[in-house]
Amino acid sequence: MAKTLKIKLVRSAVASVKSDQTATARALGLRKINDVVEQPDNESIRGMIFKIKHLVEVEEN
Repeated sequence: MAKTLKIKLVRSAVASVKSDQTATARALGLRKINDVVEQPDNESIRGMIFKIKHLVEVEEN
C-alpha cells in the first residue's frame, strides 16, 4: 500500500498570503479552514506542502 499524507488547512489561504500560495492550497484540494485531504506521498505533493507549510498541518499515514 502506498504511503499517504493527511493535510489539514489550519490558517486562511486568502488573508495576507500570496496568490500563488492560495492557488497551491486549492490545487491540493483545500478550500476552507479545517478542510482535510489525503494525498499520495510523493515529491510533487511534498513541494506543494513546503510552499504553504505555514498554513497547514501534515500527518503521515
